[in-house]
Amino acid sequence: MKEYKLVSILIPVYNREHLIEETVQSALNQTYKNIEIIIVDNKSTDETWNVLSKLSKQDDRIKIFQNETNIGPVRNWKRCVDEASGEYAKILFSDDLMDTTFLESTINYLKDDSIGFVFTGREIFKNDVARTPLSYMTIGDSGIYPSSKYINGVLFRKNYPNSPACALFRLKDIKSNLMIDIPNKIDSDFAMHGIGADVLIFLITASEYKNFAFVNEKLVHFRAHETSITINSGSGKLLLMYAVAKAFFVEKYIKEDNTTERFNGELKALILEFDSKKFKISNIKDFY
Repeated sequence: MKEYKLVSILIPVYNREHLIEETVQSALNQTYKNIEIIIVDNKSTDETWNVLSKLSKQDDRIKIFQNETNIGPVRNWKRCVDEASGEYAKILFSDDLMDTTFLESTINYLKDDSIGFVFTGREIFKNDVARTPLSYMTIGDSGIYPSSKYINGVLFRKNYPNSPACALFRLKDIKSNLMIDIPNKIDSDFAMHGIGADVLIFLITASEYKNFAFVNEKLVHFRAHETSITINSGSGKLLLMYAVAKAFFVEKYIKEDNTTERFNGELKALILEFDSKKFKISNIKDFY
């Protein structure tokens, strides 16, 4: 008899009254059925909580929680993790969608103890009636790869994901590797803007396992719209804050001088590319 381990689908949400039902439905529609859907509302000021209350009455796999006050995005992610009880976990941001076969297509990889996480191809689509595709991101063929390939891919801005919303992890690893605060010299409150904590889940987990896995199928869909963190932040802030988070990882986890030297070259390029001084970044030392 097959053992179907519980998967926690984690949905942090704030003010998504018009989007959240479709997101939740994409989780409910999974062909892999042993799931719980943990939704934490970060004290929305619109009708999101009422929508969630209605949905939770329709399916007992949905478990909803609401913070007493808005605690910021990253602490809300952590609340989702703390409420979960699965063996595995999939973060699903409240404006995104997952294909019905996402879990079925990824979960078997994590039976291999050498694999830290598995992610899939991901589509970005425009938030219009036609759901216009904007881009599709892949790293190549489906299969198992050394973790060093992911680490280098992210550090050197290859086509590797920063967002864990395209991946399946063991819940214990998200619990261990989700950082609320990232030490930095520029007085940036990473817990409140949410840029960096996401990629560190990947990077720290990758440093703890020999391999990761990739499924070259379009199984997650990221919605591009004006209120998303990615678009709202602007490319300068986005890339510079990610660079600070990655610099933290390099300083703490990377032992090879060559990798650090090459990464510092990336940082120099970012300083030249963007107006970094408005983020209190003038030289490479400011990233560390």
